[in-house]
Amino acid sequence: MILQGFDQHGHRGLVVITSNLPFSKWELIFKDAMTTAAAIDRLVHHSVILELNLPSYRVEQAKKSKAAAAPAEAPAAARE
Repeated sequence: MILQGFDQHGHRGLVVITSNLPFSKWELIFKDAMTTAAAIDRLVHHSVILELNLPSYRVEQAKKSKAAAAPAEAPAAARE
């Protein structure tokens, strides 16, 4: 079904797909190696691939939010 979507929509307009997995790990998503290869083949045909090896924005924001929400702990010397 997803392969049909690639074929039908891909030739008429812009399709943006994001993934946190490299193509080499897509076999975890699809049922077998042949389906994975077919999906990747149809997806990358006439495509521009941008690979960004950057830290996750959402993970960084979650860390900042968690740090801001945590109560400040007094230093050990001040507790004695």
